[in-house]
Amino acid sequence: MTIKDIAKACGVGVSTVSRVLNNKPDVSEAVRIKVLDFVEKSGYIPNNSARDLVKRSSDSIGVIVRGMGNLFFSSILKTISTEIDKNGYTMVVHFIDSGEDEVKAGAVLEREKKLRGLIFLGGRYDYSPEEVALIGVPYVCCSYSNSFGTVKEENYSSVSVDDYQTAYKAVKYLIDSGHRRIAALVPACCDRSVSQLRFNGYKAALKDSGINFDEALVMETGGHYGLNEAYEGTMALAERGAEFTALFTVSDSTAIAAMKALEERGIRVPEDCSVIAIDGLNVSQYVSPTLTTMVQPADEMGRECVRILADILEGRGKNRHVRVETALRDGASVKSI
Repeated sequence: MTIKDIAKACGVGVSTVSRVLNNKPDVSEAVRIKVLDFVEKSGYIPNNSARDLVKRSSDSIGVIVRGMGNLFFSSILKTISTEIDKNGYTMVVHFIDSGEDEVKAGAVLEREKKLRGLIFLGGRYDYSPEEVALIGVPYVCCSYSNSFGTVKEENYSSVSVDDYQTAYKAVKYLIDSGHRRIAALVPACCDRSVSQLRFNGYKAALKDSGINFDEALVMETGGHYGLNEAYEGTMALAERGAEFTALFTVSDSTAIAAMKALEERGIRVPEDCSVIAIDGLNVSQYVSPTLTTMVQPADEMGRECVRILADILEGRGKNRHVRVETALRDGASVKSI
């Protein structure tokens, strides 16, 4: 069946059918209903999308995943998928690069798929009301919150850890293990994102323990969380010649790359340098030595996101913000001195 067949069966022009299928406004409601009813009964599927375009309502929840290489998101996404299904909805996933605009991507997906709600898995920390006005459905920020933005808390939901406090606890663990010369590997110190929050937690832990902050012990990787950038950054840090007995990194993946760089520089972990991170990836349990890390509860985060969104969609609740607790997984990459 073609669009011409639909037009003939409904007694309208081909252009009218096209406008209906593309959800254009310049069609009478009676004609729209007639065309859509015929399309649904005939099983016609437009070439440019699946049946979502011809549905007048949807049971779909969109998930925008920002950062296709983020291993931490994989475990959360699995839980989100299971919970969405349990709640009687279907999931539409859209992956974008870490440099893309998740709000615009979500707004486009919302219109194309007629979504009931959105979950942003990773995103910016500095939204403005004008930016999020593009989104016409309830949404939840998963794994982050709008810490540096101006959107009122009652207008959105979030599920995240306290990045500042988690970093503080990680560095304090190194300090309590006797370390005073603690280096930091971060994407950026002042990028209004998770990196800045965790860097600020690092500095606060040093200050509260009476340890002077030393810029020579901080290596920024240009805003990137990639393995290669972390590896090269650690190499550059070692080449500076600044002495340090421990290294704090903002994620497990960057810690794994850093450990490889340290090894290649002849710096043993943990004998010569202890390493601690934040995430709790399964894979970091299988590196040698096993990484000591602050574990983010991925399953709990995924469940909470879907619970909040389902409560809003079904009239049981309003926007809210949930902070989940991290826990230390004591591996073998930290040594007391």
